[in-house]
Formats: sequence, C-alpha cells, structure tokens
Amino acid sequence: MDIVTFDRSVRTGMERSQRARDPRSSMIGAHVGRRIRLRRTMLGISQGELGAALGVTFQQIQKYESGANRIGASRLFDLVQVLDVPIGYFFDEMPEGVQALQGLDQTPEAPLDHMTGDTLHQRETLQLIRAYYSITDPAVRKRVMALLRSLAPED
Repeated sequence: MDIVTFDRSVRTGMERSQRARDPRSSMIGAHVGRRIRLRRTMLGISQGELGAALGVTFQQIQKYESGANRIGASRLFDLVQVLDVPIGYFFDEMPEGVQALQGLDQTPEAPLDHMTGDTLHQRETLQLIRAYYSITDPAVRKRVMALLRSLAPED
C-alpha cells in the first residue's frame, strides 16, 4: 500500500467514525439498546443466554444494550426472532428529540403525570411485570390487579 492509498483509507475511516457520532444515530442506537434490555429482562434472559442464542458474546450484548455498538439489519432480525417481538418494538417510545427530527411526533401519547420516561426501564418495574405474568391462574391475576388498583391513588 502506498502512502496515498494509506492516507485515503485513513481519511475514509475518520469520515466514517465522524458519521457514526451523529447525535441522532447515537440516540436511536441507545434507545434500541434500552428496548433490547427491557425485553430481555422481561423474559428473564441473561445477557449470556441472549448472546448464545444470537451467536455473540455477552460483552457484545452489553455493547448493544448500552448503544456503544450499532446493530445491523440482520442482527436486528435475529433479535426479533429470539425476543419474539415485532420489528417496530425496538422503535416504540422513541425519544422526543429523535421523533421531532423524523416527523414522528404527530400523535404523542401523554404519559401519566406521576410517571417519568424511565419508569418502564427501572428494575423494580420489570420485576413486577415478570412476577405478574408468572401468575398462571387468571382469576388470581385479576385479584392482584384489583389489589394494585385499590392501593394506587385516585387520578
């Protein structure tokens, strides 16, 4: 490789890395990663188990979940199958900043006043959801829901 070719390849690599730092791309990648973590936790799957199902290491799953590594289309397709969700799941509840850039904020849902944007991503919330859905008797699950509603403050 001569010096001109080397210089061109280095510049091209730098341009790629500058594109990868686009704040919108970073926001989308981080959001998709949070959605992966949410679904994985809801299913009770460890990072290692998910990695094994996808043929990658748990470290790679950590990088996907943190948004440090971008996820390609084929890997996203694999995630859809392993996590048993539609492709749109990963883009649901997109942050407002990204939605506004994409024109997706036409019909925003008003969150409950007492809930923050991170409520669904808290470990306690995920544990509660998993415990609720592990109740196999529908009548018991209905009574648990009634109990929770009776304990919650009136809106």
